[in-house]
Amino acid sequence: MKKIGLLGGSFDPPHKGHLFISVEAKKIFKLDEVWWLVTPQNPLKISQPATYKERVKNCKKITKNHPIKIREIEKKVQSKFSYQTINFIQNYYRNINFFWLMGADNLINFHKWQKWRNIFKDIPIVIFKRHGYNIKALNSITAKTFLNYKISKLNLNSNPPPCWTFINNKEVKISSTDIRNQRKFFRGQH
Repeated sequence: MKKIGLLGGSFDPPHKGHLFISVEAKKIFKLDEVWWLVTPQNPLKISQPATYKERVKNCKKITKNHPIKIREIEKKVQSKFSYQTINFIQNYYRNINFFWLMGADNLINFHKWQKWRNIFKDIPIVIFKRHGYNIKALNSITAKTFLNYKISKLNLNSNPPPCWTFINNKEVKISSTDIRNQRKFFRGQH
C-alpha cells in the first residue's frame, strides 16, 4: 500500500525547515510521496501578507528538485480546518496510508485546532523537533492527553491511530515568522 506524508500549513513563506522535515519523513518512513497542503487561510493566523497564489507559487519553486508535491486540496474542497482535509483525503484516497507531519511548535497549540482529538484518532502523527519548542511541545496539553499513544518511530507503520512519534532530528533554525520579519525590516531600509 502506498504511503504518503502530509505537511499542512500557510507556507508563508516556505523554507528549508519545511523541506528538511519532508525529506527526513520520506527517508525515515520510506514514504512514496510527501504532499504539502497549502491552506488558503490558517484560522489561527489573523494576518496573511502573501496571497494564496503567491504561496503556492513559492512552494512549487522551493520543492522543484525534491520529492514533494504541492496539493491544493483545501482550496478545492473548501476546507477551513485540518480535520476536514484529513477526512476528505482519507475517504477519497482509500488505498493509501497517510501520515500527518508537523513541527514541534505546532504541537504546543494543537489543542486549539478544531476537533484536534479526532485528528489524533484518525491519522498517525509525526512530530519533528524544532529549536526552542521541544520541551513545551512534549509538555503540551495534546502530548499529555495522548501520552499513552506515543510510540517509537520504528513501529509507526504498523500501529493504527491514535499513535504519534517525536523524531529526534537535526534541528533547522529557521521559521516563516523570522523570514517575514526580515522582509519587513529590509523593506523599511532605503
